Amino acid sequence: MEILTPNSTIKNAFTNGAFCELAFMEAPIGLVVTQSRVIRHCNYEFAQMFGYEPEELIQQSFVILYPSDEEFIKIRDKGVQDLRTHNRYWDERIMARKDGSLFWCRVRGRSFTPEEPLKRAVWSMADISDIRPYQPLTTRERQIVMMLGEGQTSKEIARLLKLSYRTIEVYRSRLLKKFGASNSTELLSCVTGASNK
Repeated sequence: MEILTPNSTIKNAFTNGAFCELAFMEAPIGLVVTQSRVIRHCNYEFAQMFGYEPEELIQQSFVILYPSDEEFIKIRDKGVQDLRTHNRYWDERIMARKDGSLFWCRVRGRSFTPEEPLKRAVWSMADISDIRPYQPLTTRERQIVMMLGEGQTSKEIARLLKLSYRTIEVYRSRLLKKFGASNSTELLSCVTGASNK
C-alpha cells in the first residue's frame, strides 16, 4: 500500500473527500491494521511511537515491536477470547522501540474476523511513558508484573505461566524487595512510577 506524505494526504482528502484516509494517517494515536500479526498499514503516530517511518513497518511481523521473541509468542493468545466474545480488547504492555528502548503501551483492539480474531484486526496504541515510566525488569518479571496489574493472583499466574505457585511467590518476593514495596499494590505503584517514594 502506498504511504502518502502528510501534505499529500491532506491535499487528497480536501480535493477528493478522502477523509477516512486523512483521519487514519493523522490521528493523534497510533493506529495499525494487522493480518495474522503482520502489519498491513499503520499511521504516522504509530510509526513515530516505535521510532520508524511507516513504510519500514509495512509487511513486518509485530515481533519487531516486542522486547523479545519469547514475549511476542507468549502474548499471542492474550485477548483472543475477549475478541471472540465481545470483539473488544485492551491491555497495557511493555513494547520495544527501534533503538531497543522499552516503554509501556496501552493497546486496544477490534477484529474484522471475530471467529479468528488475529486473522484481520485493527489496533490503537498509545505510549503511556508519561504516566507509567519503564522500570528495568527481566522478561519473567515483566510477565508477572503485567499479570499482577491485571488482578491475577499468584496461583492464577502460576497456572497461566505453567510454573509452580512457589516459583511465582519467589519472583513476587524478589520484586517486592527490589522496589522496596510491602505488598503487590505498592509494587505496582513503584513499577508504574506512581509511587511517591
